[in-house]
Parts: sequence; C-alpha cells; structure tokens
Amino acid sequence: MSTVPHSFPPFRSFLWASVLLGLLGWGGLAILVVTTLPTLFPRWMFFYLLMCALSGLALPVAYFLNLRFRTNPPATSGVILREAMWVGIYGCLIAWLQIGRMLTPLLALVLACGFAIVEVLLRIYEISRWQPEQGEDEPTA
Repeated sequence: MSTVPHSFPPFRSFLWASVLLGLLGWGGLAILVVTTLPTLFPRWMFFYLLMCALSGLALPVAYFLNLRFRTNPPATSGVILREAMWVGIYGCLIAWLQIGRMLTPLLALVLACGFAIVEVLLRIYEISRWQPEQGEDEPTA
C-alpha cells in the first residue's frame, strides 16, 4: 500500500492573512467604537470590521484543525478560509441578534449547529467530487 503525502497549503500564507485581517478588524473596531456614534454607516462598518477580526482570529485555528484532522483529499486554502469566515459570520449574526435583544443561549447553539452542519455537508460534497490524480492512488491491476 503506497502512502503518498498529500499536499497541504503552507501556514505562512495563512499567518499573513490572519495578521492583516486581525489588525484591520481589531484596530478598526477600536477606532470605530472610540470615535463614532452608532448611526447607520458606523453600525454597518462595525459588522464589517467584526467579520474581519473574527475571521482573522479563527484562521490559524481552522488551519491547525484541518492539519490535525486530515481528510482525503486534504482541505484546500479555500476550504480553510471558508471555515474561518463561518466564524466571522456567526459572530456578526450573534452581535446582530444581541442588538435587537433576540439572542438566547439556545438560539446561539442552534445557529452554531446549523453552521457546522452546512460546513460538514459542503466538505462531504467536495470529498465526493474529488478525483485522484495519476500516481496518487494504488494501481488497479
């Protein structure tokens, strides 16, 4: 049985993306909260910056979880970015619901489970559509 190592994207590119997103998001949030009033534009800017901040924070975590729990085929850069963006979207949705005083712990748990189910179904779809390259799989004869 041949074990060919699958290519996994290097961490260096995710590190730079994470640092840039984190600096933009957390720095922008600090400036926004200190210098503006919560009118329409700053409120939307808050959600944009919160999305960047949470995605930047989750990017290394998503990378290392995909590195630790490998699949066949391995997760691509797009999959890792998508998983980090799910965290940002979840955080923005939680903040949005909290502004309207509609957030409950059960609703937060249901939303987290819903996002997890969507991601698992997307990964299952991607794995089912994967075709091994020549030399990557065992010979059939």
